[in-house]
Amino acid sequence: MAKNGNDAEIDEGLYSRQLYVLGHDAMKRMQSSNVLISGLRGLGVEIAKNVILGGVKSVTLHDQGVAEWKDLSSQFYLREEDLGKNRAEVSQPRLAELNSYVPVTAFTGTLTNEYLTKFQVVVLTNSSLDEQICIGDFCHSNGIKLIVADTRGLFGQLFCDFGEEMTVFDTNGEQPLSAMISMITKVKTQLDWAKLYHVMVSFKPCPYTFSICDTSSFSDYVRGGIVTQVKMPKKIAFVSQLHMGFQALHAFEKKHSRLPKPWSQSDADELVALAEEANAAQTGSAKQEQLDQTIIKKLSCMAAGDLAPINAFIGGLAAQEVMKACTGKFMPIMQWLYFDAVECLPEAGDAVLTEEECAPRNCRYDGQIAVFGSKLQELLAKQRYFLVGAGAIGCELLKNFAMMGLASGEGEVIVTDMDTIEKSNLNRQFLFRPWDVTKMKSETAAAAVKLMNPSVRITGHQNRVGSDTEKVYDDEFFESLDGVTNALDNVDARMYMDRRCVYYRKPLLESGTLGTKGNVQVVIPFLTESYSSSQDPPEKSIPICTLKNFPNAIEHTLQWARDEFEGLFKQPVENALQDPKFVERTLKLPGSLVTDYPHSWEDCVAWARNHWQCQYNNNIRQLLHNFPPDQVRPLTTSGAPFWSGPKRCPHPLEFSTNNDLHMDYIMAAANLLAQSYGLPGSTERSALTKLLQDIKVPEFIPKSGVKIHVSDQELQSANASIELKAQLPSTEAASQFKLCPIDFEKDDDTNFHMDFIVAASNLRAENYDIPPADRHKSKLIAGKIIPAIATTTAAVVGLVCLEMLKIIQGHTKLESYKNGFMNLALPFFAFSEPIAAPKHKIDWTLWDRFEVKGIQSNGEEMTLRQFLDYFKVILDAHFLILFWGCTRTCSHAWWFEKRIIFHIIYIITIPLAFWVKIIS
Repeated sequence: MAKNGNDAEIDEGLYSRQLYVLGHDAMKRMQSSNVLISGLRGLGVEIAKNVILGGVKSVTLHDQGVAEWKDLSSQFYLREEDLGKNRAEVSQPRLAELNSYVPVTAFTGTLTNEYLTKFQVVVLTNSSLDEQICIGDFCHSNGIKLIVADTRGLFGQLFCDFGEEMTVFDTNGEQPLSAMISMITKVKTQLDWAKLYHVMVSFKPCPYTFSICDTSSFSDYVRGGIVTQVKMPKKIAFVSQLHMGFQALHAFEKKHSRLPKPWSQSDADELVALAEEANAAQTGSAKQEQLDQTIIKKLSCMAAGDLAPINAFIGGLAAQEVMKACTGKFMPIMQWLYFDAVECLPEAGDAVLTEEECAPRNCRYDGQIAVFGSKLQELLAKQRYFLVGAGAIGCELLKNFAMMGLASGEGEVIVTDMDTIEKSNLNRQFLFRPWDVTKMKSETAAAAVKLMNPSVRITGHQNRVGSDTEKVYDDEFFESLDGVTNALDNVDARMYMDRRCVYYRKPLLESGTLGTKGNVQVVIPFLTESYSSSQDPPEKSIPICTLKNFPNAIEHTLQWARDEFEGLFKQPVENALQDPKFVERTLKLPGSLVTDYPHSWEDCVAWARNHWQCQYNNNIRQLLHNFPPDQVRPLTTSGAPFWSGPKRCPHPLEFSTNNDLHMDYIMAAANLLAQSYGLPGSTERSALTKLLQDIKVPEFIPKSGVKIHVSDQELQSANASIELKAQLPSTEAASQFKLCPIDFEKDDDTNFHMDFIVAASNLRAENYDIPPADRHKSKLIAGKIIPAIATTTAAVVGLVCLEMLKIIQGHTKLESYKNGFMNLALPFFAFSEPIAAPKHKIDWTLWDRFEVKGIQSNGEEMTLRQFLDYFKVILDAHFLILFWGCTRTCSHAWWFEKRIIFHIIYIITIPLAFWVKIIS
């Protein structure tokens, strides 16, 4: 692919997961946008990283300042040897490595009006209020989209000005709704299928009705029809005047040529006075009746702070706004966003931070010490954390860990991931480079993070977490941990790690993304519920009869094609390899399809041609023989004809070598069959056409008496099926050929897997007059791909690390912790307290249990008598708790009944414990 800015194809191998978020049109618009990012401290480099990964035309890095100690708290592309050097120039080569399609340059001069005209989007960070207003006015009047981003300690803000008239092509990024029409009533509505209609939804007489316009002159509705939502562009307007939210802070900095000192009470009082003065000068809605002096003082106390998690969160949001400005995809922020995480500070009653405690030390953590003090930094250095997964979320977590100084002393971060790096990972897993493809993720990520902060201790493993690795991640391992962070991509592994954390009573930080959507959940022992305490409802499955005979959506034909792939090229070969005698017996059963195994490429082509005929002609003709298109009976329960509602009447296809889709199917199916038998294939289209002309296809005559099931209930109670059975390799074939079952792999464009899926699905869609899907959409649905984008990942991980700071400080109040939910497309952000650990009748939670320490304080093993005495004390204490809790709510009879039960349990444990002692 040519460099961005040329009329070239998009590199789907690199951008595949992002394409499912933005789409091709938005990606092409982004590839024509030049972006300027001013300010290369922690926030600026975070925005630049995400924008470069996204794939704009070019990025220019602007900074006139030099690297300082406090920059190293969050600027992950600065190193200690870079102190005193220009931040933009040092960062440029390291940022340029992220994406070879995006030219990255550094600029250290003054931002003049003439220079700004080169860009479609300008981002300002670490800028003065005067600069923001001046550049903002120029950009607004010249059609340049402006984003101002700022972070101060635990505070952050965003401002967007995208001009007086911006077109948003897609406000939410959701797939357009589509539904089948089951009935059209004759009211005054004139219906033109080619026109767009504004829909009026009504919940009467049922929630599935809507009205459009006059249909009274139309004939009676018979069947068919699909209604599809059309997303209409929306025009929005912005104003150029910047909000004065941080005006007092800018005034302080202008007056003193510095920011307020960390936790200086005199500076905080002065900032409050400046804020009151600024507010008094406001008019209208901008003027506040009363300012929150407490929050202003906290802003003053940590204004000099620079935190990696806050920069990650605000940087992810800001980069997404850049993409919105470039593409018109998703709704921009209108126009201000304010965020703080002051609940990360020590809880009330804990040690009060002082100016001395938070003063700079001329070390790489000065930006963090300015907010939390040096004692937290010492705690961070001692932490031992287990990170499960080194993908997109894992890479972002490791970067933040390094900047925060997690495990930079006696502690350790253990990261495990069994996967290797693929090209598609490079678009969002920013620790990896093209030359890292095929390497192990965990080892590569650990090495990359060590360059960011050499003092961080990180160990990479290549293990899958599960029962198979419990000898590695055993009692000793988990008991040595301070916490666990998940960076997983499947629910089963998440639930397994959740169970382990509950068992060992370790805090768990859970997060996930889906395109522009993200969530964070914090699990704290004895305080919150666990990850597994609540689960999403299972995905709705497609009824089997819908897949087999009555599809009405492209999702149905794609699932059918996936089932075809498995049933033709994987399962039969696996069966033959596992038990050749089973296959031989199966082939001898009456009614089984016995076919000769292929000996050559020509045989594979003949099989593919005959299979095409069966699936797209013969089977459809048989179905129409059983249920003719004009059949009035049997009527459904609603009295409608058989082929109505969700049942679309199909039609058979006639094969033609002049039809590209037909030829795509034959080419893919024949090559896949050849692969499964270890035969050579071919990609010669002209030769394939010639072979097909000589193949004789048996004539098909529909049969009477063939049973076709119209519901899953019928299908479950019967064994018959008209489906063409998969070709099973015989025992002779198993011994003669190198049989190889084919595992579906969606990301290899040369293996014919997606070629088969796309052709098989679209041919069946043509049978049923369903709109086809292109390769891109087919891969998304059939491959069950999770859309992903770097911006969401960065923002989510920022929130995760804020919760980690609370855990490490030992926060004990439920209200201190926050579960987070976001959708950057809308944009939408919501935070809530975690759900408290549910309590049972005796005030026990999932975290409570009986514990027996087998090794005493003197190092001796507990004897059987000591164990029984200990267990008796525990039971008696349990009885007291039970009695206290139950006498208030239950009858005495209930209490005596429970006491008898527990005494029985106690008596039973005596021989049981004795037996356990003997066998041990």
